[in-house]
Amino acid sequence: MNGSSVLVVEDEALILLDIQSALEEAGFLVVAANSAALAIEAFDADPQSFKALISDIRLGSGKTGWEVARHLRQANSALPVIYISGDSDIHWGAEGVPGSVMIAKPFAVVQVITALSTLLNQHVPASPPPSQN
Repeated sequence: MNGSSVLVVEDEALILLDIQSALEEAGFLVVAANSAALAIEAFDADPQSFKALISDIRLGSGKTGWEVARHLRQANSALPVIYISGDSDIHWGAEGVPGSVMIAKPFAVVQVITALSTLLNQHVPASPPPSQN
């Protein structure tokens, strides 16, 4: 099934587990990655299998969440993106991809689920026009 998983990127294990568990309980399929490199590798292996990205900004050494989102948007320009950060939200306007959402840490996971649901509802794939019989 195309676009079935949400890619979650967070280098803090407990936060990653909390987000993953909450999304799965809400009915989402989740692919979790604890680094930018693993997230990009998972996405590049099958870009069509992802319907959204949730990413921390600071992911330890290597690429940032800003860079992960830009990489994914090269393959899917309409991919819904949610950033989560404890201190990088002031850079969202300059660094974030268009149409993305920023959620500041600490947050309640319901905020992430609500933002994801909202973005996914706004991003309805085009359907063929109804047939005229």
